[in-house]
Amino acid sequence: MAEPYPEIEPYERGMLEVGDRHRVYWEVCGNPDGKPAVVLHGGPGTGCTPGMRRSFDPARYRIALFDQRNSGRSTPHGSDPAVDLSTNTIEHLLADMELLREHLGIDRWLVWGGSWGATLALHYAQRHPERVSEIVLASVTMTRPADIDWLYHGVGRFFPEQWSRFRDGVPQADRDGDLVAAYYRLLNDPDLTVREKAARDWCDWENAMVSWEPGYRRKPYWDDSHFRPAFARIVTHYFHHRAWLPDGILLRDAHRLAGIPSVLVHGRLDLRRATEHRLGTRAGLARRPAPSRRHRAHRGQRHGHPLDQGHGPLRAPPIERASVNGGGSELGGFRVVLIGIVADV
Repeated sequence: MAEPYPEIEPYERGMLEVGDRHRVYWEVCGNPDGKPAVVLHGGPGTGCTPGMRRSFDPARYRIALFDQRNSGRSTPHGSDPAVDLSTNTIEHLLADMELLREHLGIDRWLVWGGSWGATLALHYAQRHPERVSEIVLASVTMTRPADIDWLYHGVGRFFPEQWSRFRDGVPQADRDGDLVAAYYRLLNDPDLTVREKAARDWCDWENAMVSWEPGYRRKPYWDDSHFRPAFARIVTHYFHHRAWLPDGILLRDAHRLAGIPSVLVHGRLDLRRATEHRLGTRAGLARRPAPSRRHRAHRGQRHGHPLDQGHGPLRAPPIERASVNGGGSELGGFRVVLIGIVADV
């Protein structure tokens, strides 16, 4: 069974001034002369964790990680209700990635994205294909309206009791409507008690969606009073605005990825991604002209929360090694690690 690479510490870190009074935390680890790669965390709003460093061979990669605006160690932090999130959109994140790339003196980098990070990776690669050497996507989603509706309505069929509690957390008049919009309003309510309850109810549902695997235990970050309100505010901010992406745009613009070697890794039992939506993503991206594409979907794996990536329990057999070549590039020594998923590519 493949395991994550050993724990490592950054050899460089800092706070990048990106405008609008935002300072984005970043770190670099691995080999200073290695192949550049950037890690895009999920959420939106989770921030990076040490486990995410362990997906890469530190002898071969120069690994850049950063906490997206208002999350993790970036400032101002989204847990402060006075922090205005209007300057935190997907377009701002694309600009931040370019500023970081230039700050680090990188011409092209491998882009790794998990969950929400997969959406951000696709949008970045379509906007800046000349800056992307390869793409690796895990727990793939494109944050379409249908994907969002599935997460906060459709998945409820598998967890009726937990979903009823989630639904009952909003006012009676909102329970048959858009629950994301209802929670977005609650999380921005002037009353602290209302905001705190909404953040807890939201995170309880997020926990429920990844709790069905035997042996699962509630993760401590769901009860972290600093993490919880920031995550709930940021994710509802993005999903209420449909991530500022026209519906289906990432599939329509998939032709812009031509020539970029890519790998998609997804768990077959990932309830957080509707099967019909996942297959639409897989088929749509696979139709683009490209020198090489690989897709791996394996039995018995679920999504796992983005904060678990890189250090979850590894119970599935390793996915076979997949060398992805194209345009002189090779994805070697890269390890995709999710809860229940290990892949060498």
